[in-house]
Amino acid sequence: MSGLLWQKPGVQVDGRIQAFCAGDDVILDREFFLFDIRASRAHAEGLQRIGILSADELEAIGRELDALAADFGSGAFVLDARYEDGHSAIEARLVERLGDTGRRIHTGRSRNDQVLVATRLWLKDRLARLQALCVEVAGVALDRAEAEGGVPLPGYTHLQRAVVSSLGMWWAAWAEGFIDNAARARDTLAWVDANPLGSAAGYGVNLPLDRDYTTRALGFGRMQVAATYAQLSRGKFEMAAIEALSSAVLDLRRLAWDLSLFTSAEFGFVSLPAQYTTGSSIMPNKRNPDVIELMRASHASVAAGRAEIEHLLSLPSGYHRDLQFSKGAIFHAFGRGLGALELLPDLLRNLEWRAEVMRAAIDGGMYATDVAVEQAAAGVPFREAYRAAAGSLEQAGEGRSPEASLQARVSPGAGAQPGLDVLRGRLRAWTSA
Repeated sequence: MSGLLWQKPGVQVDGRIQAFCAGDDVILDREFFLFDIRASRAHAEGLQRIGILSADELEAIGRELDALAADFGSGAFVLDARYEDGHSAIEARLVERLGDTGRRIHTGRSRNDQVLVATRLWLKDRLARLQALCVEVAGVALDRAEAEGGVPLPGYTHLQRAVVSSLGMWWAAWAEGFIDNAARARDTLAWVDANPLGSAAGYGVNLPLDRDYTTRALGFGRMQVAATYAQLSRGKFEMAAIEALSSAVLDLRRLAWDLSLFTSAEFGFVSLPAQYTTGSSIMPNKRNPDVIELMRASHASVAAGRAEIEHLLSLPSGYHRDLQFSKGAIFHAFGRGLGALELLPDLLRNLEWRAEVMRAAIDGGMYATDVAVEQAAAGVPFREAYRAAAGSLEQAGEGRSPEASLQARVSPGAGAQPGLDVLRGRLRAWTSA
């Protein structure tokens, strides 16, 4: 790494200090590199619009940025320790190919501006993917709720058998949950959809940058108006994106917990597709649900990313190098979180239920709530009906069936009134938008 843009004459760069300051930037910036190239093109177009670059210079820069993106995609160009970070690599490549024209790409920019716009574009891309995955999961869950709605399933509270439930009610919960998660991803995407390009180091520059143009060129919904706020938003917007991701991954964690229990020999309700399990390295008699266990674990990385950024933000206004660490936080949070969610739709499509095992797990005591509510509806004060039902648990299931219990559950959202048409309408609004 030589010829640093910011290096002062007569000052020797200490390799250990520089390595510490650069951190993992070269590795992390591989994730953001194509977005940085895209933003660099928009910046160059903006410079040409105010007379800093000629049309020929802009054409040359655009051609070389396209070539760099292609080389990066094919592996012909590797972002490695030759460079301080992705931004300096782009500039070095342009200087190598275009000389002084390449050197002009940094006019009116700072590296803070560059990382802000690259990571902002990346966050938009990831939030859009999160939204799409949540819609897909909700669709799978709703399809299965409609197909398997009446299949009895024990319902649990406090991990104890409680009442008769159904696959329809289990699936409907995840359908509505992931519709909500999609809504939060969409709303967060709209909130962070603000263009920081042209804010420089947070105080603007003495050039009439066409920020309205770059906002349109990069597909942002609005311009982040105050140059000083662009720096304040860094970290705050990243935390919001991670929180939207967290909503979905928290639901994934609880779903994975259900499947972990339901696939155990003690429950035996669910059979997972073979590719979602692995053999034990020492116990030949078993296969392990490793995929759902790692799905369950993925929220830890999401929560860690949010916590890291939150602790970075104990800063006064303006730019601070501390914020460099926010790149790693969003990379690891979305890497683990989206990686887990990517596997969820096919898992839900292909898992198989063992209906007879589930039916056998429904004991007479699980009808006691039905007995108490029926008596209360007939005029018996509920606490008296409750005590009477509690005193005759062995007789509670006499003459009853899981199907009849579910059909009697007529409160909205319960077994006989699951509201799947309402959920289907909400989901249809997503897919038709």
